[in-house]
Amino acid sequence: MYSPVPELNELAELQKQVGAEYLSRCFELLPEYDDKMSFEAVDLTDPDFLSRVVVFAMANGSGSHYGFWRVDDREDLATLPVVAFGDEGGDHVVARSLPELFQLLTSDIDPIVGHDEVSYERYEDAEPSGGHEVFVDWVRTRFGLEPTTDPGAIVAAAQREYGAQFHAWIRPFMERLGYC
Repeated sequence: MYSPVPELNELAELQKQVGAEYLSRCFELLPEYDDKMSFEAVDLTDPDFLSRVVVFAMANGSGSHYGFWRVDDREDLATLPVVAFGDEGGDHVVARSLPELFQLLTSDIDPIVGHDEVSYERYEDAEPSGGHEVFVDWVRTRFGLEPTTDPGAIVAAAQREYGAQFHAWIRPFMERLGYC
């Protein structure tokens, strides 16, 4: 079992089935669930931060990460907002839940997590990820979600619902690190 989140465990099994191929461009589960030592974009010594962020995946090939943000005390982690921590210090809510992140990943585009925004831009010469068709079928079958052609709309909806609250919460941590 990879994690206490059934959906992530299913994804880990799907990844095993496709082998070394990406399910979505540059996305991969961390070798160890909630391995906060795998990223350096935050103050890892603050207990409040550590208790409210659960890191589970690499978001792109340059070191950005996805994690759950414990906005409240709900037990079903898959229903929590998903945030992206950029390798250059950006931090943004990108999905309102884990299934919504999976739908975002059906675009097969890795994010650019900047200080001001997160964007998903397709490179003209980008080949589809090797396990992408299997992943899209799994998202469609498991969650009833169709692939998205507009990942920005998913991010925008998450930002509308949780963005201001997330930035108010994380700002003190980022100020201590000199990012604000």
